Amino acid sequence: MDHKTVEEYLLSMPNAKLDYPFGEEVAVYKVSDKMFALIAEGKQPIRLSLKCDPQLSEVLKAKYDTVMPGYHLNKKHWITVILSGLPDWEEVQGLIRHSYLLVTGEHKLNQ
Repeated sequence: MDHKTVEEYLLSMPNAKLDYPFGEEVAVYKVSDKMFALIAEGKQPIRLSLKCDPQLSEVLKAKYDTVMPGYHLNKKHWITVILSGLPDWEEVQGLIRHSYLLVTGEHKLNQ
């Protein structure tokens, strides 16, 4: 998985924007000035941090060695995924959408 592919998908979310509020080392993806994803620049494999429902977070951390508590983020509400193949890209895309919907509040509309 390459940074460009991940970034293009993140920025395909409605009204998503890229920002660097913490310096050049961390790409921050926001919607309505709220973070929904972060990527550590220059790291291989890619380290993608996403907002996540706490219960889903526990399931993912138990299932995958590559999913861990959010790096330098609230450990209850954020996960960091090392994009090394598992979870696969389709599942990562679902996690990106999940994060985006949590931040926008649209997940409440789908319940």
